Amino acid sequence: MHRHAETRSLPYSPKQMFDLVADIGRYPEFLPWCLAARVTGRENGVLLADVVVGKGLFRETFHSRVTLSGGGAWDSAGAMEGEGEGAEAKAGEDKDRAPPRIDVEYIRGPMREMANHWVFHPVDSGTEIDFLVEFNFHSRVLDALIGTVFDHVVTHMVDAFETRADVLYGAGAEAD
Repeated sequence: MHRHAETRSLPYSPKQMFDLVADIGRYPEFLPWCLAARVTGRENGVLLADVVVGKGLFRETFHSRVTLSGGGAWDSAGAMEGEGEGAEAKAGEDKDRAPPRIDVEYIRGPMREMANHWVFHPVDSGTEIDFLVEFNFHSRVLDALIGTVFDHVVTHMVDAFETRADVLYGAGAEAD
C-alpha cells in the first residue's frame, strides 16, 4: 500500500482550512488533474462525493464517503470554542476535545482501497494540518507505475490546497 503523510503549518484558522477542504465542489478550480467534483448526498456531517480526475486519455471517477468531524465547533467569530477571551477558564474542559478533521473513505472506482485524513490543529500562528493518504490500485501494473510518482503527486496536491488558502485568505484576499 502506498502511504504519504505531511504536516503543514499555515497562518489561517482551522475553520478556514476545514471549510476549504470540505468545499469539494470547488476542487476543479484549483486541484491539478481534477476535472469535476460534486456532492451527491449529505446527511449528519457525512457527504457522498464523486470526483473525476484525469490527464490526457486517463479519466476516472472516484466515489467517496467524506466525514466532517468537529467543523461546527466554532463560535460566530470563527474561533474554536474555548479560544480567545476566557479561554483559560475553558481550557481544562476543552483540552480533551479532538481537533476538527475530515476523513475520506473510498467507496468505488479504480482503486482497491483508499483513505485520506485531514486533521486541523489550532496553534498560535494559525493551523497545523496533518494530512495522510493511503491507497493501492486493483491493477498491479498501474499500482507500480503510480508508486514511482506517488509522493510527487500528493505533495503537488497538498501544495494546491495551500496556494488556494493563500488566494482565499492571504494578504489582499477579500474579508469574509
